[in-house]
Amino acid sequence: MQEISRLLIGIVFLILGIPIGNYLKSITLDEQKDGQKWFRILIAISIAIGFYGLIIGNDWLLFTMFFIAIVTSRSLTYPKENKKRIKQKKVNKK
Repeated sequence: MQEISRLLIGIVFLILGIPIGNYLKSITLDEQKDGQKWFRILIAISIAIGFYGLIIGNDWLLFTMFFIAIVTSRSLTYPKENKKRIKQKKVNKK
């Protein structure tokens, strides 16, 4: 029973990573275009270490790395409206 409750708490926090990632994406529009390569590297490393945590049975490592991967992956979704906002910000800076 204790193992199931820990698993459910971990899943809830992973699901919370989606709105947190969306919020961070909305306030960091400038970094999204330039940081795409670094976001992909961070996601790959996080997923690899997360699976390592799964293999060795380390729950906190598993959930922490998957949370980082989820939050970071939200910045890779790049809708057209964000492209327009970034272009407008660059034009306004000049």
